[in-house]
Amino acid sequence: MLIDETIIHTVSMPLVAPFTTSFGTQTVRQALILEVHATTANGTAVTGWGECVAMESPLYSSEFLAAAKLVITDHLLPLLRTGGVTAETVGHRLRPVIGHRMSKAAVEMAVLDAQLRSAGISLASYLGAVTDRVPAGVSVGIQPSVEQLLDVVGSYLDQGYVRIKLKIEPGRDIDRVRAVRERFGDDLLLQVDANAAYTLVDAPLLRRLDEFDLLLIEQPLGEEDLRQHAALARQMITPMCLDESIVSAEAAADAIALGAAAVINIKAGRVGGYLEARRIHDLAWANGVAVWCGGMLETGLGRAANAALAALPGFTLPGDISGSDRFYAKDLTEPLVLKDGHIDVPTGPGLGVSPIPEALAEFGIDSTRVA
Repeated sequence: MLIDETIIHTVSMPLVAPFTTSFGTQTVRQALILEVHATTANGTAVTGWGECVAMESPLYSSEFLAAAKLVITDHLLPLLRTGGVTAETVGHRLRPVIGHRMSKAAVEMAVLDAQLRSAGISLASYLGAVTDRVPAGVSVGIQPSVEQLLDVVGSYLDQGYVRIKLKIEPGRDIDRVRAVRERFGDDLLLQVDANAAYTLVDAPLLRRLDEFDLLLIEQPLGEEDLRQHAALARQMITPMCLDESIVSAEAAADAIALGAAAVINIKAGRVGGYLEARRIHDLAWANGVAVWCGGMLETGLGRAANAALAALPGFTLPGDISGSDRFYAKDLTEPLVLKDGHIDVPTGPGLGVSPIPEALAEFGIDSTRVA
């Protein structure tokens, strides 16, 4: 394909409730939505959509929204202007730019969507999906009190979510997990996510989580602390899961070799795109390491793509692929709906969903055309 023009839409979407983690509270999600206009080899015009998962501030990773827009506009898109491009070559073409995986993932996603739409192939089929629906877990932010946490968890279980993930931080951890386990029983699929809020000094505290029979503990230590995660894993019964530390297939291989990860949370945006995410899936599957699909409060675009990814055979644990209404009263696309604890995998060409023009206009705060 030849890329003719890209429009970068900045959208601002209010959350239905504040979402609190160890690194802050979000009440609004701002995102970059890429609209790529391209021409295929046979002269057909096609449009592809991508979503950048970078946050407004560099709290989850070093990337943030304003920088991502600049990188995409000034550094990534110019590398794709000369000659034809395919989704499979985007990563190689963008290699001169160091890092900025979330920005690269958004560009690759848009090109991949355009390519698959022109071929009439769904993203799920392209990636190698083996199911037409995926189990839906939900991520529960840090609540002001134990009582409020129990109410929130109960409401999600009533809606049919099959797995609960609790965000934790020092001072709001053991008592919260104990209360949820006691209220909802041993059969509840329960895991915790620390978002790198602890250090290895906290090992005695974290070992207390072993009594709750958790599916996993996610990223308790810092992003670069692979050896420390391995040391902590040797001290705990609860399986160690890495999130922020896994930025590439190479990082995943190192984590597996060190014994730092019995489970990996794969986020396509964090690792540079859905093709790299599939490589990590294949690597983990070959090494007997469980994977699941995490979320970054995506709109329906990223949510649909995540559902396609989570339909691969190695995704044996429920992911954070909740229904659209978990975060948004109105989504940018037709909503993904929770049905019997599952989300249907879109089957249409490409992502299988597109932004609703009225929604894009309603939530849009800026648009930039890049020729």
